[in-house]
Amino acid sequence: MHATYLKSRFINALFMPVVLMLMVCTHTVLAQRPQNEASIQTLSLTFKVEANNYGGKPQSRCSLLFAVADKWKLPANGWKIYFSFARQILATSVTGGLQIRHINGDFFCISPTADFKGIEAGKSLSTGFTSSEWLINKTDSPDGFYLIWDNAPGKTYRIDKVKMLPFETAAQYMRSPLDKIGVSTAESVFAENQNIRDIPGDSLVKVFPTPVAYKELPGSFVLDGGVRVKSDPEFKSEQGYLNQTLNSLLLPAKGKTDRVILLQQKPMADEAYELTVGDRQITISASSGAGIFYGIQSLKTMMAPGAYRRKQKNITIKHVEVSDVPRFGYRALMLDVARNFQPKKEILKLLDVMSLYKLNVLHFHLTDDEGWRLEIPGLPELTTIGAKRSHTLSETDRLQPGLGSGPDVGNAAGSGYYSKADFVEILKYATARHIKIIPEIESPGHARAAIKAMDARYKNFAKLGQMVAAEQYLLHDWKDTSRYTSVQYYNDNVVDVSLPSTYRFVNKVTDALVQMYREAGAPLQTIHYGGDEVPVGAWQASPAFNSLMQRDTGIHTTDDLWLYYYRQINKILNIYHLYLTAWEETGLVKQVINNQKANVVNKGLLGRDVRLEVWNNVLGWGAEDLAYKQANAGYKVILSCVSNLYFDMAYDKAFDEPGYYWGGYAGLDKVFKFIPYNYFKNTTEDRMGIPLNKAYLQSKEQLTETGKANIVGLQGALWGETLKSPQRMEYMLLPKLLGLAERAWSADPEWAAEADSTKAKALYDEDWSRFVNTLGKRELPRLDHYVGGFVYRIPKAGAIWINNTLVANSQLPGFTLRYTLDGSLPNVHSTPYKKPVPNCTGCIIKIAVFSNNNQSATVMPAGNKTVQ
Repeated sequence: MHATYLKSRFINALFMPVVLMLMVCTHTVLAQRPQNEASIQTLSLTFKVEANNYGGKPQSRCSLLFAVADKWKLPANGWKIYFSFARQILATSVTGGLQIRHINGDFFCISPTADFKGIEAGKSLSTGFTSSEWLINKTDSPDGFYLIWDNAPGKTYRIDKVKMLPFETAAQYMRSPLDKIGVSTAESVFAENQNIRDIPGDSLVKVFPTPVAYKELPGSFVLDGGVRVKSDPEFKSEQGYLNQTLNSLLLPAKGKTDRVILLQQKPMADEAYELTVGDRQITISASSGAGIFYGIQSLKTMMAPGAYRRKQKNITIKHVEVSDVPRFGYRALMLDVARNFQPKKEILKLLDVMSLYKLNVLHFHLTDDEGWRLEIPGLPELTTIGAKRSHTLSETDRLQPGLGSGPDVGNAAGSGYYSKADFVEILKYATARHIKIIPEIESPGHARAAIKAMDARYKNFAKLGQMVAAEQYLLHDWKDTSRYTSVQYYNDNVVDVSLPSTYRFVNKVTDALVQMYREAGAPLQTIHYGGDEVPVGAWQASPAFNSLMQRDTGIHTTDDLWLYYYRQINKILNIYHLYLTAWEETGLVKQVINNQKANVVNKGLLGRDVRLEVWNNVLGWGAEDLAYKQANAGYKVILSCVSNLYFDMAYDKAFDEPGYYWGGYAGLDKVFKFIPYNYFKNTTEDRMGIPLNKAYLQSKEQLTETGKANIVGLQGALWGETLKSPQRMEYMLLPKLLGLAERAWSADPEWAAEADSTKAKALYDEDWSRFVNTLGKRELPRLDHYVGGFVYRIPKAGAIWINNTLVANSQLPGFTLRYTLDGSLPNVHSTPYKKPVPNCTGCIIKIAVFSNNNQSATVMPAGNKTVQ
């Protein structure tokens, strides 16, 4: 399921008619140009949300203030300003003598009307408009503004001075009167943290994720550069990996010692291992290379976090006996690089941290509406056009801007792709770390980048009169007049599944992928072929669809095309001995029930080794039990539930906290508390914070024993709309990734099965305390330096006033709280919080959490109170 602000078909219906009424940007005469050739420094924009739930509807009233500096003016005509915005704008609501035209997707154009008088130097003007849905945090702000003069349409000027004003009252954060989720404050954070117990670091389990059995024994093993690694023949690859790891951690020794690390074969489950640390020998036993590898990762987490800061003379490791096996064989992360690109270096770094915590699948979302990110030999247009975003209205040589990427093709997030050599390198790197990469080629919806690329290919061959070549891989019928709007507001992003050329394209891409995996020596068992969010109206007026109905008597409506498409895809995959993975909608089909269309389990693909990734458990949408229904029916199901496992959801409700929230806010605790076989058990409220009627969830289909056997594993999902840099990707990913690792690898916790709610809460609080202590004192300090270090999220400080004394806490014991008394932002030199701070006359206290690497969290006023 693709992260988006808007999932309501009602909202689509509400705004689609008015969008079509928007006036076209007119071409007029050239006016005064800015002096700066790259950007306009004399024009600034300020975006403000005036009101949410405007007019008592799921919409917002917004304003955009244009401010012009001295010695420049914005003329009455002759210009346009383009930008990205993930909402729709009500055309008739725009004020200030301006008009806003929706182009496609999240791409908009502002232009003057005849009533616009221009903005003189040193003056400003505000335009107001109404947008769909709600706007809560900085992520919601329009972005990627740039100006073009009508007489020089080939030249663009970025508008860099753009800001969104923070809210002034808590009421502005309310999405509707039903919204019960409060704004994150120091007081609310304190309450969330008050049951966390500070546990001495020495008493924590030193292996992470938590192993099945762990026993510390007296004594320590001293690891230095002289230690030898010995291996049974079948584990030579893992031996090489361990030697490389030790060389990166340890200074060279003067000579060899009699201390040894032994990697040995022993019959046990496929990914299981045993780890024993004694006086002179460390032994890792397993039946497979994967098991040996996970034993090595456990050995690495036993090392003190400081070992990764710089090379050490020696590292002391406690004597232990560990016996371990994963709970799920499928432990995955889905990363979207189609919306915003991530460089190869960052992908390799990601694979390193995934492997450290024993995740074994990277679902690589390589294609979508906003980008195609993989070179396919023989189809160069996919990357020469589909991998580039910059200003264009024709899209003959690139895609339009999107997601704030702006006018420049050099924007690192908007443009970029992996060459064949890059991808082969990534595959090899993953394989050495026992990670399988599942490529996703999104279709038939969310396929705009591919469609536009193949359109360009068609036109190039058509100019040469080579019509057979032109139509060979065409993905839509030029005569198709179907009208639709996707959830992300595209009207041209659906592949025509009635065209034979569509399947030639799929076969071409599949064959190229198979060849790349063979070259890399990497395992390929499946390709993910999408299946998400095809809008109503697609294919309705397609001549190819009408022709197909004449040939295939089993097809009567466009609803029948769903099963038709995936049966064809499955046939292609079977030729390569691959099985199909797809989103949940592939396992659904529309049927008329009580005179209304409803989604029911698609029995047409049962028994065909199809795996479904299920995201939709949004409370209140009616499909909370979809994963269990599909597993009970016989589908192999991967749980990727939005409420707990979508990492692009914001951690909490705050203006400065980035991320989406359409599926609910999802902090670290949401990942940790997920119960795969009964996620209803600890679900207490919906995405608006409204307490749930337990009878509602009890009426939903529960997971049967048959269904339980069909739950393949867990998958965290990080969609890329907001990931405009590797640093932002890491922030959204960590530390949630560690919660995923714990749930996917470690045994089912006692609190998950405990029927008594009081006992279950006590067990949960203790387990949660151990988890956050482990993160705060061991794993996040390790990630400060591991493979170059990660920019993980640091939680905000909790604070409350008790008897006129400030008491503070943190979600992560081991991190440092620092405070100031003069209202300044705390820094690494500020006073550490060690005990409650008494009131002082005239003080303005601010407090923040700092990591061991002296990075700090967002600062909030302590207790939202100024001490006078």
